[in-house]
Amino acid sequence: MITIMPAEPANTVAVAELAEEMDHFYGASESEPLELRIRQIGEALFGDPPSAYALLAWDDGQIAGFASYSYLWPAAGLTRSLYLKEMYVIETARRKGVGKLLMQHLYAIAVKNGCSRVEWTTDRDNPDAQRFYADLGIPIRESKLFYRIEGDDLRKRAD
Repeated sequence: MITIMPAEPANTVAVAELAEEMDHFYGASESEPLELRIRQIGEALFGDPPSAYALLAWDDGQIAGFASYSYLWPAAGLTRSLYLKEMYVIETARRKGVGKLLMQHLYAIAVKNGCSRVEWTTDRDNPDAQRFYADLGIPIRESKLFYRIEGDDLRKRAD
């Protein structure tokens, strides 16, 4: 049975291990030390204030996936939006409805918190994710372009 619950501090190690699996799925060959991941997750999800939130999917007591999100302002008018930053479901739990349940819970959180929309991106080279969202009936919005600056380039420009 699949259950969806907000992440709690007691789940930090499970989230760290799942995030490491996700990083490898996306091509990372190395991982940060577990202690560092645990500290980063604790600060992000349980700091004061938290910089993000996470839902965890459990399949008969085993972690099966997660969705991390934040709020953005402004969205339509002066409302806010819920921004899904990452969603990951372990290989053995895919196509069992885990992702769909995570999305439904995100929609409910958005409505409960007065959000006018839920937004997210996916990589162009991830056709499985694109099919998943298409199967949910969510159209692609091609009117926006996504920009990113990171790493050394970010640090150079900050000086």
